[in-house]
Amino acid sequence: MVDPKLTAPALELRSVGIAFEDEYEWIKDANLRVADGEVVALLGPSGSGKSTLLRGIAGLESQTAGEIWMRGQLMNGVPTHKRNCGMVFQDGQLFPHRNVRRNVAYGLEAAGWSKSAIAERVDAMLELVGLAGFGERAVQTLSGGQAQRVALARSLATKPQLLLLDEPLSALDRELRERLAKDLRRILTQTGSSAVHVTHDLEEARTIADRTVFIDQGQLHAEP
Repeated sequence: MVDPKLTAPALELRSVGIAFEDEYEWIKDANLRVADGEVVALLGPSGSGKSTLLRGIAGLESQTAGEIWMRGQLMNGVPTHKRNCGMVFQDGQLFPHRNVRRNVAYGLEAAGWSKSAIAERVDAMLELVGLAGFGERAVQTLSGGQAQRVALARSLATKPQLLLLDEPLSALDRELRERLAKDLRRILTQTGSSAVHVTHDLEEARTIADRTVFIDQGQLHAEP
């Protein structure tokens, strides 16, 4: 018998409602399907609800209606730390007291990996994001682009079933953003990652994603 996790979509939203900060239901009747290995861009202006939806998928905002499925498993009521989602935020949110290597290793340590397995995986992740040899660097010495690469490596290290990217390039200057968008596409393709990428930049969305979904006032619309 085929494992349903191998054939089910990475993510499926069925008429999902999400409330922002447990109050106003900002996302209403959201329906979205992300296939295994697919990268979907969620595009919309500031205040459109794209980050709220992403946080709802991760379990960081309150779900008010519908069903969230990941790999054939219902996620309603499942706490964030048990959803096996990797997340990369706009500012990276690196741990300042950990160097680059130990930032990338954080999730692996929490999962109880052996020291040798952690070392091997961290080296592979730093190589993947173009930061081989940066392991002992303090994160405070990194450029903005380098910090986001570390954040991406940390999120990918634990092999998450779904990667959630909340405008990870928006704080960078235009030239660097365009260059990292191409690198991000390469990394996601190389790892076969399933991802939802939030952005307000159409060109960035088309560079990184296989498909773009628009969101406005909490409502999802397919790309025209």
